[in-house]
Amino acid sequence: MRQIEFSAEELKQLAYGSVHHEHAIVRRRMQAMLLKSERLPHQKIAKALGISPTTMRNYFDLFLEGRVEALKRLGYKGKRNLLMERKDEIIGMLEANPPTTYKEAQARIKEATGLLRSLPQVREFLKKTGLRAVR
Repeated sequence: MRQIEFSAEELKQLAYGSVHHEHAIVRRRMQAMLLKSERLPHQKIAKALGISPTTMRNYFDLFLEGRVEALKRLGYKGKRNLLMERKDEIIGMLEANPPTTYKEAQARIKEATGLLRSLPQVREFLKKTGLRAVR
C-alpha cells in the first residue's frame, strides 16, 4: 500500500474539487485521494468509485508526481475542427450572402467546402465566429 501524506491545504483543495470541479474524471480522481487520506483500503476505494485497482493506482501515481495540480490535467486533446480550420473561407462566403436559416448555412457550407456537419455543429460554428442565421 502506498503511503501518501496530505497537507491541510491539499485536503481542502481535494474536498472542494471533488464536488465542484467541472470535469467528472477530475472529481473522481480527487474523491479517490480523499478516500486515501482517510486510510481506506484500496479495494474499498476502487469499489466505492467504480474504478479498477489499476486506475486507482494511476490516480495515486499522478498525485505523487504533481500533487493536486496533476489531478486536474486531462490528456484529451479533442478532434480537429475542420470548420474552424477553414473559418476564413466560410465566413467570407457567408458574409457575402448571409443565410436566413441554419439549414441554409449547412447546405452552403457543404457546397463550398464539402464538409457536411450537423445543424448543432453549424449553429455552434456560427455562434463562435459571430455570424448568425436569422432563425
